[in-house]
Amino acid sequence: MERARAHVHVSGKVQGVYYRATTRDEARERGVTGWVKNLDDGRVEAVFEGDEEAVQEMVEWCHGGSSAARVDDVEVERGEATGEFDGFEIRY
Repeated sequence: MERARAHVHVSGKVQGVYYRATTRDEARERGVTGWVKNLDDGRVEAVFEGDEEAVQEMVEWCHGGSSAARVDDVEVERGEATGEFDGFEIRY
């Protein structure tokens, strides 16, 4: 399968609602590597790498997020997978 990368910025009510933890769990379940973190401006940023289908599922998941989140917008930048990640983590 082809490997893919997506760098996303998610805006809305996405901090303090378990968005990062749920993103990590969803990514690990799909075998996607990368990271997720809160930004000072209230958005959440994430990088996903893995099989193209799994990365697309994560991008789609970001549009809804955790059950307490309210997602207003998801900006996605696609790229080639670098293979630099061993797993999926929350960054601080």
